[in-house]
Amino acid sequence: MATLFEMSPRCQELHKKLTDFVQNDCLPAEEVFESQVGKGDQRWKVIPPIMEELKAKAKSLGLWNLFLHKGYPEGPGLTNLEYAHLCEITGRVPRVAPEAINCSAPDTGNMEVFAKYGTPEQKQKYLVPLMNGQIRSAFAMTEYAVSSSDATNIETSIERVGDHYIINGHKWWISGAGDPRCKVYLVMGKSDPRNKDKYRQQSIVIVPADTPGIDVIRPMQVFGYDDAPEGHCEIKFTNVKVPVSNIILGEGRGFEVIQGRLGPGRIHHCMRAIGMAERTLELMIERVTDPSRRTFGKILARHGTVAADVARMRIEINAARLMVLQAADKIDKTDAKGAMRDIAMAKVLVPNMLQRVLDLAMQAHGAAGLSQDFPLARFYAGARTLRIADGPDEVHIQQLARQELLRGSDIRAKTAAMKIRRQEILAKGSKL
Repeated sequence: MATLFEMSPRCQELHKKLTDFVQNDCLPAEEVFESQVGKGDQRWKVIPPIMEELKAKAKSLGLWNLFLHKGYPEGPGLTNLEYAHLCEITGRVPRVAPEAINCSAPDTGNMEVFAKYGTPEQKQKYLVPLMNGQIRSAFAMTEYAVSSSDATNIETSIERVGDHYIINGHKWWISGAGDPRCKVYLVMGKSDPRNKDKYRQQSIVIVPADTPGIDVIRPMQVFGYDDAPEGHCEIKFTNVKVPVSNIILGEGRGFEVIQGRLGPGRIHHCMRAIGMAERTLELMIERVTDPSRRTFGKILARHGTVAADVARMRIEINAARLMVLQAADKIDKTDAKGAMRDIAMAKVLVPNMLQRVLDLAMQAHGAAGLSQDFPLARFYAGARTLRIADGPDEVHIQQLARQELLRGSDIRAKTAAMKIRRQEILAKGSKL
């Protein structure tokens, strides 16, 4: 486990630069960013100017596209474990810092899809401008009418007609689709619904955002937050027509693509969540040690329950971090599929940890913790969302339970062998 703490000299340098950038540039810009988001319908048309300033500085510092691990020639050459240390820092300012260094969802996952599975033409047309931060993208999988936690349920049709695919479907919670810079969707649907293998029915196709037949109906809200200008939108695809060259990897390989995409993406969310938790703990400590805030004659930190809460927060954050680092390390040593167990554990543990930490901090802040004066309420909305996004807790727990229970026969065999050995030892001892 000690190796999980080690960073290469290059990663240490990036860590120092990124920490300074987030603390001295992104954090002070957080309020400016929110003030520059448009009002009314303009929320979906205006890009806060401060973001382009931050992106330019991040590029100049070499803090750009850090997420794309060293297996890709297009990336900066970092491991997933190294990126975990860096990604955590950006989680301290989740609305600003990830995008400022071009490492925000859903673009990271989509860029990885293009890098891993895209043709040279697809990479040139979409991966290059995405990596340059010139455009944004969306991933359209979740559907309005079915339980999408089981992706075999999706009903969007991808029908081949001659040299084109015709797409019809009703999606929602499509992150990034409200952004005026969103120029491309990756759409998952069924191209072979009669295939006996339910995991070979699905395909993923590239759909330019300006293709006729796409109707962005509305942005969805999470506890009242619409996350403009990116948004999480409800969309209808009606007879949307794209060339067959827009297929990703091949027909019937949609599940293969999403498994390659979701593994690293799930762990990126967990990395950022650790950063959010650290900032939350700092806000908590600042609040409860403030000498001007007293209840019953004592500062808050002098109350035993508050002090105990701080200790528990520290313990839970550190434990969650270790699990995230272990999962990132496992991805490096195997791949996303080989690290499925570790990713699932982190995906369940970390958002729940963050939610508990935020709840304690909000309680210590009183009514202020629920207000716009602190980031805690927005953080809480994000934490609660993560327990559903990229697979709900129950799916990951079920998967983990199945893997653990498969060990039953081996454990029983070991127990039986131990009992036989114990009887042998007892019999031998009785003769002495």
